[in-house]
Amino acid sequence: MSLNDKNESVPEQPDADTEQPCKPAKWPGRKGIYLLPNLFTTGALFSGFYAVVASMNGDFINASIAIFVAMILDGMDGRVARLTNTQSDFGAEYDSLADMVSFGVAPALVAFSWALQDLGKVGWVAAFIYVAGAALRLARFNTQLDTADKNFFTGLASPAAAAIVAGTVWVFSETGVKGEEVAWLMAVIVPAAGLLMVSNFKYHSFKGLDLRGKVPFVAMLAVVFGFVIVSMDPAKVLLMIFMAYGLSGPSYEVWLRWKGRHSS
Repeated sequence: MSLNDKNESVPEQPDADTEQPCKPAKWPGRKGIYLLPNLFTTGALFSGFYAVVASMNGDFINASIAIFVAMILDGMDGRVARLTNTQSDFGAEYDSLADMVSFGVAPALVAFSWALQDLGKVGWVAAFIYVAGAALRLARFNTQLDTADKNFFTGLASPAAAAIVAGTVWVFSETGVKGEEVAWLMAVIVPAAGLLMVSNFKYHSFKGLDLRGKVPFVAMLAVVFGFVIVSMDPAKVLLMIFMAYGLSGPSYEVWLRWKGRHSS
C-alpha cells in the first residue's frame, strides 16, 4: 500500500523562519512605584521606629526628636507627590501605615517607657487609648477623603497629637524631671490627645497655603523670625505651638456655640 492510499494526513509543520517565540507570562502584580515620595515616607517610618528603640534604651530626648523628624518627613511626602505628579494608591496606603507607626505606636510607647509604666494598669490603658485613637483617626480620615472639607480636619491630626505627647516628654526630660514624678500628668495628657483625635472638633488643615505662588517679602521675614524663635528653645516652643493647636479645636467649638446663642 502506498502513502497516497492512506486516509491519514501528515500535519503541516510551521516554517522555522516564521515561527513566533513564546512570550513569558506576565506577572500581574509586577507594577512599579514612585520612588521620590515613598523615600520620604520610608524616612518617616524609620524615624518612628527609631523613637521606639531609643525609648527602650532610655534615650527619651532623641526619641522625642525622632517623632518630630517623622512629622517633617510626613509633611513633605504628600507635597512632593503633588508637586511632581507622582500620587498613587500605593503611596497613600504606605503613608497611612507609616503614620500609624510614627504617630500612633511610637508616641504611646515613648510615653509609656518614660512615665506610664510606673502606674501599672492605668499606664498601659492610657497608652492604649492613645493608640486606638490614632488608629480610628486614620481610618476615619481615609474613608472621608472624597467628602471631607479640605480646609479643616475632623479631629486632631495624628502628627499634632504625637507632637503634644513627644513634646511633653522632651521638655520634661530636658529639664531633668523624671517620668515617675509626672506620671499622673502624663496619664491625663496621653489619653486626652487620643480622644481629641477621634473627636468632632474642627481643626484648620492649612492645605490652602500656596507654596508655589509668590508671597510678599514680609512673609519671608516672618518665616525667618519663626525659625529664630524655635531655635532659641525648640522643645518648649514646639510644645507650646502644638498645645495651642490642640486646644484650638475645642476653643473654636465653644466660640461657635457662644456666637450662635447670642445671635439667636
